[in-house]
Amino acid sequence: MIDFFSRHPDAFVACVLVLGLLVGSFINVLVWRLPKMLEHDWQTQARELLEQPAPAKNPTYNLLLPASHCPQCQHRLKAWENIPLLSYGLLGGKCSHCKKTISPRYPLTELACALICAFIAWHLGVNAQTGWVLLLTWGLIAICLIDAKHRIVPDVIVLPLLWLGLLLNTFEMFTTLSLAVWGAAIGYMSLWVIFWLFKLITGKDGMGHGDFKLLALFGAWGGVAVLPLTLLLSSLVAAAVGLGLMGLRRAHRATAIPFAPYLAIAGWIALLWGGQMSAFYWQLAT
Repeated sequence: MIDFFSRHPDAFVACVLVLGLLVGSFINVLVWRLPKMLEHDWQTQARELLEQPAPAKNPTYNLLLPASHCPQCQHRLKAWENIPLLSYGLLGGKCSHCKKTISPRYPLTELACALICAFIAWHLGVNAQTGWVLLLTWGLIAICLIDAKHRIVPDVIVLPLLWLGLLLNTFEMFTTLSLAVWGAAIGYMSLWVIFWLFKLITGKDGMGHGDFKLLALFGAWGGVAVLPLTLLLSSLVAAAVGLGLMGLRRAHRATAIPFAPYLAIAGWIALLWGGQMSAFYWQLAT
């Protein structure tokens, strides 16, 4: 199979495109259900800590159960209504049962995931790096969407990816293990220091702890070298978006803006093109 794809790179890109559509559909499920699952777990832990009685047993709720359904009328989706991207067009963007509008976020997520995956396959080619970067990208898309909606950077996604980056770099998949370990440590500590300096000066929390772990994740994958570019790009884009929203009067100085999406996009760019970008800027400087 690898030999076939090596000889036919277009077929490889096409297969990854289809895979991206399928994974994008699952990401929609993950983004909808994971925050609710986490909230349920937090409530359970709080009741146990406070020694409060458990509520009546609720129906099973996880990533698999209950089956996919319309969030408005609870209509269980048929197989043809679950086809990524295509079903949205066949249904005209509406539930087949209650005729309520289906959020365009679902097909847009599927399409974006498919296109990004196809680009990765085209850019990196048929090799082991492509598979691992695809896995990282899927996790980052989920993190971006969850943080944008719920202001949560889930440990259940970030921490496994962080450890995976360290394990991959024991084989020097993206960088050396030494640089990966230092990257994870410095990535976490840099934002931790900024967080506490900001809190000491203003008395407010400037960011969530999940952002520390997300930057540590990129350090674990790409080493120390990706951190400055990740911080620079994410800060510039976040500042530009914040000023733009203030200009449109959709935000003010005290409005909390989720930072993880900017951090994730910047880290992804730094991981793929950090070396070339750094070399380019170094050429300009010298």
